[in-house]
Amino acid sequence: MDGGLLLFLLFAAVVALTALALWRVAGRLKELEAARGQPDQAMLLLQREIETARGEARHAQSETLTSVRQELQHFTAQMASQMGQVGSGVQRELQHVGQVMGAVQGSLGKLGEVTQRVFDIGKDIAGLEQILRSPKVRGGLGESFLESLLGQMLPREHYELQYAFTTGDRVDAVVRIGGRLVPVDAKFPLENFRRLLEETDEDRRRQLRRAFARDVKARVDEIAKRYILPDEGTFEFALMYIPAENVYYEIIVKDEGVEEDSPATYAMGRRVIPVSPNSFYAYLQVIVLGLRGLQIEQDAREIQGRLARLRGDLDRFREAFDVLGKHLTNARNKHDEAAAALDRVEAKLEGMEGLRDQPALPGLEP
Repeated sequence: MDGGLLLFLLFAAVVALTALALWRVAGRLKELEAARGQPDQAMLLLQREIETARGEARHAQSETLTSVRQELQHFTAQMASQMGQVGSGVQRELQHVGQVMGAVQGSLGKLGEVTQRVFDIGKDIAGLEQILRSPKVRGGLGESFLESLLGQMLPREHYELQYAFTTGDRVDAVVRIGGRLVPVDAKFPLENFRRLLEETDEDRRRQLRRAFARDVKARVDEIAKRYILPDEGTFEFALMYIPAENVYYEIIVKDEGVEEDSPATYAMGRRVIPVSPNSFYAYLQVIVLGLRGLQIEQDAREIQGRLARLRGDLDRFREAFDVLGKHLTNARNKHDEAAAALDRVEAKLEGMEGLRDQPALPGLEP
């Protein structure tokens, strides 16, 4: 129960009791007016009434105070219980907040470590960029990426690294498909492309883009001349592996401000196919499917050869079986002829024995 409402009810009870006492006193005063002719008796009556009213008032006050005290004790106990519950809840929340703060501090510490690592990686990347400015190092890195892709997709017997032609040229890799070779070159000019990325002036960027296109076309001509060699078992095309997707995109997109063909169009005309890591992966998947088809075709030819050999063995067995059947037929015929001859001999023998058993003619007896 709310404390204010309780006090209001107690106050109302006291006022009611006081009003009741006053009402009774007023009634007694009326009786005193009626008994005014008897002063002593009236005074005694008034004193008794006053004492009675005082006693009732004290009794009512005592009961009211007792009730108020009980209600206050009950209210105090409820408040103490609620305060205890609130205190426990606050303590739990404070503990939870402490745990959260500890976790946040730990996360901040880890975030600081990660930030430091990112900073260190940034410095390493900057150092790597300086290292990769060397064309020879970039070429070696491209060859490593190429070797990794080939190793992931193809069996080792279907590709070869640093394949040497009889001309003395070496291509970075060849893929073997059905007894023929697909040359793959991983060396690529990036100097003008790097300058293009760093340049902000648009006119200068156009000049660098044209220079980059000339570099790509020159590399395409070199690949077509050195590595597309059908007389040495290559296909009529070669792959130009570009180790970065952004460089590949720059090659295949035509510059609208230039009337010449894009490097990709020029390369396709020279039967050199530009491939990025993603597109090369797709090409390798097609090659894998082709190799599986070739393997299935080879297995089918072997099965056909074995079936042909089995047919020959079956035909030879049929001939031997037929010869054996003829021999068995001849043997059976001879057996039947011999059995018939034996029957005839037995019949003759039986006839002769019958003649021996006949009685002798009269006059011929000894």
